[in-house]
Amino acid sequence: MFEKNLNIGFLLDFYGDVLTERRRDALDFYYNNDMSLSEVAEEMGISRQGARDVIKKAEEELLFYEEKLGLAKKFADAQKHAKSALELCEKNHISEDIRREIELLLQSVG
Repeated sequence: MFEKNLNIGFLLDFYGDVLTERRRDALDFYYNNDMSLSEVAEEMGISRQGARDVIKKAEEELLFYEEKLGLAKKFADAQKHAKSALELCEKNHISEDIRREIELLLQSVG
């Protein structure tokens, strides 16, 4: 059985533009639109096995980019630390200006 790696949808946000249109579309259909392999195949005009192969290769490509560049992990870490800093500011009654800057940082990272 072909199981969905839910992390792929997150990686697609970071690296989707470097995929071919065909691979990007296949992943978008499968992960973001929650289509089955049969539905992806029909939408793309290929066999179910063809859809599976395109999705598998696109997943491998995204995982390769993340392994080499680590942008998604850095983004998630920045988001986690910004939230933690904001919680510390609120807990320790830190100035409103500092809290506002952290909130802006948090908005900029998602």
